[in-house]
Amino acid sequence: MALTFYKYHGTGNDFIMIDNRQNQFPKDNTEQVAQLCDRRFGIGADGLILLEDDEDVDFTMVYYNSDGNQSSMCGNGGRCIVAFAQFLGIITAIVTFRAVDGIHYASIEGEIVSLQMKDVDGIRKKEHYSFLDTGSPHHVQLVSDLNKFNVVKEGAKLRYGMYGEKGSNINFVEANGRGFAVRTYERGVENETLSCGTGVTAVALAMHYDGKATAENIKIKTPGGNLEVTFEKKDEGYGNIRLIGPTKKVFKGEIHVTS
Repeated sequence: MALTFYKYHGTGNDFIMIDNRQNQFPKDNTEQVAQLCDRRFGIGADGLILLEDDEDVDFTMVYYNSDGNQSSMCGNGGRCIVAFAQFLGIITAIVTFRAVDGIHYASIEGEIVSLQMKDVDGIRKKEHYSFLDTGSPHHVQLVSDLNKFNVVKEGAKLRYGMYGEKGSNINFVEANGRGFAVRTYERGVENETLSCGTGVTAVALAMHYDGKATAENIKIKTPGGNLEVTFEKKDEGYGNIRLIGPTKKVFKGEIHVTS
């Protein structure tokens, strides 16, 4: 079967985007998804995203990590699918869609997508790190000399050693002028990615919770580009959280897959 796909990225976090409103994609073939995401034997991406019909909202987002397995929420993927939906003519500037962690609201203006993330009710603060769930689980840890830090080695050690088989995404953070810089080891990709939307969100909230930031809008620098997180502090956590930044369509292609 010939499959039309599109390649998008959000600050270097790249995704294969597929219009699956006709339900043609073989969703249970995890090996094929992993092959499509392979950077040598396939298209190459951090993940694959299906856009599907939904009776109640504009569309449903189905997200796969590059290992071929469906996974928890992907913030940059959520921003990219909004841009993809606009390209397909499904939405104009405002959108409501369903993801694995519930309903999301977003707006798009040019290449900039502002995505509302789920509320965060609790942050677990330890001596050397924080842990929270922003749609995906995230470990946030301050380090020195982030540019030279061995993210893959140390990230894998924590991902498996501290969090076991289920794992967690691991974010290493350093103060950067008026904001923060972050590098992320992503579970499911099992490598460093150039950007992680739920990770950037987790970093902003953890830094505010820890008193390292006081403003309710925080700029975050990733290796793939700059993002902004805005939020409101609540009694028991954070609400009205928005992940804001650019998206870009890279190319369109066709590849043969097993139906």
